[in-house]
Amino acid sequence: MMNNKPIFSFFVCSDIQLTAKDVVSQQKLAAALQDMAAADPNAEALIINGDLVNNGEQASYDLFREIVKQNPTPEHVLYTIGNHEFFKNDGNDPSLKRFLSFANLENVYYSQTIHGYPFIFLGTESWGPVGSPTKDSAVLSDQQLKWLEGKVEELQHEEKPVFVFLHQPLPHSTYGTDIDYYRNGVIQDKEIRNLLSRLKHACLFAGHTHWDLRFPNMYAKQVTNFISTGAIYNTWGPTEEEEETVIDDDGSTGLHIDVHANRVHIKARDFTNHKWMPEYDFSIHM
Repeated sequence: MMNNKPIFSFFVCSDIQLTAKDVVSQQKLAAALQDMAAADPNAEALIINGDLVNNGEQASYDLFREIVKQNPTPEHVLYTIGNHEFFKNDGNDPSLKRFLSFANLENVYYSQTIHGYPFIFLGTESWGPVGSPTKDSAVLSDQQLKWLEGKVEELQHEEKPVFVFLHQPLPHSTYGTDIDYYRNGVIQDKEIRNLLSRLKHACLFAGHTHWDLRFPNMYAKQVTNFISTGAIYNTWGPTEEEEETVIDDDGSTGLHIDVHANRVHIKARDFTNHKWMPEYDFSIHM
């Protein structure tokens, strides 16, 4: 008989886009944290994969921290940086400093081990002005890529899954990432693909799109496993003009991951309606 009890479990969510003035964003974060705790009170980690705040302002970070403190969370709460963390538009360095101070990090890229399983966190280090090729894109420095290469060399013979997190999805990965806005979504796309392809069981989680997890191919197996994480603030989808638009203002979703010895079971959670989403429920076998 197959043992269905996981070794451990964790949640992934993204795109809260909280501000001090937007009460809905605050309510959605609190509701998501409460629903996760009810759905799996034994989860050991929560990864919030970018766009914590909508405007990059310190007041938004302060309120975000307070809401997290007031609600139940797993032992480990870990963060990546998104594009909205730069939206105060006062320069890259101040934006990075505010995020790093909030998350208690030295760099936007780092690693963590949970139950002996490697977690790798990547993040953009700059934000281009409106109209530039790097507007909203992930831009990884040579130093970050060199660091990632070192982690890959260290883990390339690892039989366990390697969980990787980056706010922006790689172009032409999951559904929707071939529209114009996402084609420049990660400037170092080729380098990241090449590095992750060397790992036996890498799982790359990305947010940013807000696209409905019930769409087809929101999980895609290519050179690695590409996994879309939904969004807490709202739900988007495509238009007939091959662009995108909000399709559900009340939509609020994320992922729950069970880690077994020989597989990773991923399923989507509808935080608004407190239920699992059967359209996004699959296993990656080792």
